[in-house]
Amino acid sequence: MTVTDPRTREALDRADRGERLDVDDAEALLRATGDDAERLLDLASRIRDEGLALAGRTGVITYSRKVFIPLTTLCRDRCHYCVFVDTPGQLLAKRKPPYMSAAQVLSVARQGQAMGCKEALLTLGDRPEDRWPEARAWLDEHGYASTLDYVGDMARLIRDETGLLPHLNPGVMHPDELARLKPVAPSMGVMLETTSRRLFEEKGQVHYGSPDKDPAVRLKLLDDAGSARIPFTTGILIGIGETVRDRAESIVALRAAHERRGNLQEIIVQNFRAKPRTAMRNAPDAALEEYVRAVAATRLVFGPRMRVQVPPNLQDILELELLVRAGADDWGGVSPLTADHVNPERPWPHLDDLARTTARLGYTLRERLTAHPEFLGDEWIHPDVRGAVDALADPGTGLAIEGARPAGLAPSDPVRRAGAARAAGGSPRNAASPGPEDALPGKADENANSLLDGSPRNALSTPPDTALPGEARDAAGAADAPDDAPAADGMSLPPGGLIAAVVERATEDPGSLDDAEWERLLTATGDELNAVAQAADDVRRYTVGEAVSIVDNRNISSSHLRVSGRREPGTYDLALLEEMAADAADLGLTEICVQGRLDPAEHPEGYLAIARTIRRAAPGIHLHAFRPQDVADLADRAGLGIDGALRAMRDAGVDTVPGTGVKILSERVRREMAPGDIEIDRWFETITAAHDAGFSSTSVLFYGHVETAAERIAHLRALLSIQARTGGFREFVPIPMPGWGRPLVDGRSALDEHRAMTAVSRLMLTGSIPHVQIPWTRHGREMSAELLRAGGDDLGGTLRDGRVGADCGVEAGQELTLDAARALVKPLFRPLRQRTTDYGEPSRAPAEARA
Repeated sequence: MTVTDPRTREALDRADRGERLDVDDAEALLRATGDDAERLLDLASRIRDEGLALAGRTGVITYSRKVFIPLTTLCRDRCHYCVFVDTPGQLLAKRKPPYMSAAQVLSVARQGQAMGCKEALLTLGDRPEDRWPEARAWLDEHGYASTLDYVGDMARLIRDETGLLPHLNPGVMHPDELARLKPVAPSMGVMLETTSRRLFEEKGQVHYGSPDKDPAVRLKLLDDAGSARIPFTTGILIGIGETVRDRAESIVALRAAHERRGNLQEIIVQNFRAKPRTAMRNAPDAALEEYVRAVAATRLVFGPRMRVQVPPNLQDILELELLVRAGADDWGGVSPLTADHVNPERPWPHLDDLARTTARLGYTLRERLTAHPEFLGDEWIHPDVRGAVDALADPGTGLAIEGARPAGLAPSDPVRRAGAARAAGGSPRNAASPGPEDALPGKADENANSLLDGSPRNALSTPPDTALPGEARDAAGAADAPDDAPAADGMSLPPGGLIAAVVERATEDPGSLDDAEWERLLTATGDELNAVAQAADDVRRYTVGEAVSIVDNRNISSSHLRVSGRREPGTYDLALLEEMAADAADLGLTEICVQGRLDPAEHPEGYLAIARTIRRAAPGIHLHAFRPQDVADLADRAGLGIDGALRAMRDAGVDTVPGTGVKILSERVRREMAPGDIEIDRWFETITAAHDAGFSSTSVLFYGHVETAAERIAHLRALLSIQARTGGFREFVPIPMPGWGRPLVDGRSALDEHRAMTAVSRLMLTGSIPHVQIPWTRHGREMSAELLRAGGDDLGGTLRDGRVGADCGVEAGQELTLDAARALVKPLFRPLRQRTTDYGEPSRAPAEARA
């Protein structure tokens, strides 16, 4: 039995009796160890459960399905741990605008709407115009007095056009600004982080030089928001240099703020994670034990009725169990579409995985709105957002209606529709005059038409009466083109404003483009191609984020297995394979990729022997193995059938499968140039069966040979169709066909051929297949960096040769170490993120640290 501390025991006893805890009590709880720490967690868990019962949702943990919209990454503050912010010079290097345009905002919001998201989180830096002339110039050019005025316009635009509920996180706001923003957002938030004045006033500390991080200013904001009756989210940040006493004072200060105004709807307890390229890059992450105690102490100080949130992407799965024991009852916002732009190295968990984890911990995951159920009354919700809130709120629980999708304003609502149109840069005919609620100070009507473009005379601007390509297609003669004719020869759409309209629609609503329009983008050249590539990179930036990911892996060709007969150079037997797998594990690699049809002389059982051998030698490594063609070979020669082969692979230890094995989903192409590939129908059968059996996969397209633009688009549409049914594709890899290099457009450079393919892939697949991988072995490093500017976000694998059997992979002799990958992305001002095969966070230390 661990000896307990008398002060801690006294604080626990008081909490157990339901007494009010003071700062000394909170500090004692934060220092609990041994049996005291166990009792702390038990009490926090019990009190949380009591609160859920009082709220009428026993056994429910909530989350908000959201899109994250980083309206600007400029900021006047200088926080030492922040990787979210950019300087103007960094924006220039990234080819990134100072602010998201209205078109970019709507693009993300509409994709989120289509995926059932209900919250639009607008996060940005504090008052960047006070520090950066570039921000002030952009606002002046677009007719805004302040960044917060632009926030209000974009929140209104999102609400009216998509029905998503904006949650505003724009930093410190004054009472008049809060009053102007309340009609466009059901809730707002800002993290207190800490009440420590030392961290704010002392040179070298994390908040020094950041005027908006003054604890007194932040506490006043909470009070002002309460006076305005705005549901508000706030919280503390653990591990940024604060003392245990600071934490206790911060928790109690937040309780005092809530007791004064009653408007704090949830308290976030967030753990610090060190970020590269920041002053705190070498600081240790918040210790798990301290973080868990902070969550539990927050629960006990606030009692049963407060919602306590922990961000699930900042924890490992096993850590979530401790946090639930500590009294957490909300996971916060989780996005199926966009990255966590504040923590780009920490992807959101998949919602199905989060639901399973929550269930394993004994709770049911339920979706809520951005405003919690207790804050949906008329005291809190402004009439201008009442309709949007009520459309999504379950009247019985106040949580989100299961399966509901938000909808924008009906065309019959002309007054508010006119306001939304002005915010989006249009002036619809017959629109009624706007009411006073549609205007924010600082908005200049004469510049309204610039909003969709990000600049008044942007190359992407389109007169409102310009015919869209879908409307003009018959006139252009495209409708009469033969089905198998190359798009570059069979149709010709006018350049300039017309393709600009197509690009704009591709970013906002890719499903609205017909094949001819996609082919037009795929065959763009010159400035038009630049516009397509820039649009694709913006879509990438504002959905999957800035991080460039890579998995630390090695490839082994299953075609090189030799169990029967004499081994040749570059081949291996099962004994050598076991050594290779053990070596990969010793190097700390997280994936072994195996593909290739077995030599006909080998028994088909060889596929399963490979898997079992790797699993035995490296039980912790993810095994990504066997293309549809390999699966079909096992199924046919072993007499298992496709489903039986997949079951045998699962039993042998295969985790996921490559989606390769065909060049393009066209029987014409297969017969002409790759008759040995698996038949197209068989590929469809095998990949969908693999998805149905629980294997996720990659997807690919080999281009630059005998295919047409139309066949490329048909291939992408086929992948979208499969994804809509199975959801099994994690990524798409456009691969130039080795030994060919035939351009789709005569005279177009190789780089532009690749840029067009990458960009169209990003635009067409966004919202469905999230990641676009750049195959660096086919492009080289310099060109790969350029393609990361055209919509790519992943580099595939490091392809380590290992120290054993280095010549047994298809791409042996080519490696991209993690350090080399960092050097590749450094000029892009984008962080490198080491990932797992399924785009999670590796639990191992980086391999090169142990090599």
